[in-house]
Amino acid sequence: MDTNYLDSVIKQFEYYKMLGDKTFAQIPDEKLFWKYNNESNNIAIIVKHLSGNMLSRWTDFLTSDGEKDWRNRDAEFENDIQTKEELIEVWNRGWDCLFSTLKSLTARDLNTIIYIRNQGHTTLEAINRQLAHYPYHIGQIVFLGKMICDDKWVSLSIPKGNSKTYNAEKFSKPKHNEHFTNEYLIKNKENE
Repeated sequence: MDTNYLDSVIKQFEYYKMLGDKTFAQIPDEKLFWKYNNESNNIAIIVKHLSGNMLSRWTDFLTSDGEKDWRNRDAEFENDIQTKEELIEVWNRGWDCLFSTLKSLTARDLNTIIYIRNQGHTTLEAINRQLAHYPYHIGQIVFLGKMICDDKWVSLSIPKGNSKTYNAEKFSKPKHNEHFTNEYLIKNKENE
């Protein structure tokens, strides 16, 4: 396996991070702490959990268990982030750890066995595990964002009713190889 896999997963993680970033940008600061009910998590709690997981999983990725003894997972679900700035700092700390680790890996590392709670995974399996876990929670963040923003929500993908126009534009181009995230990530960088 070559580095195409690693390049692809980095782009996919960048895409999901971007969805979270664009959701935070649409939500009034105080609504980041809104909960539907007592059993629900607010956006700040989901961010805290994601960051805690990322720091635990990706710190010393190849050399120590992904469930670090310093991690307090239960505390990740306590609502103690106070501001949007703090939320963004916690969010970025986890992503920085993830991207730093992924960018340091080589194709040779993909079959290395690492452990999460003493359960062996190839590096590739561990990456795939997190690539399933993080979008699950980012989907929750986006869903909460839609609920909070209601009719002020700006779509992060193909807006309702625009599928035919979107597809017509795609099919007007010749077939080509391109990672599906490129158009979103490029537009995002241009808008920064």
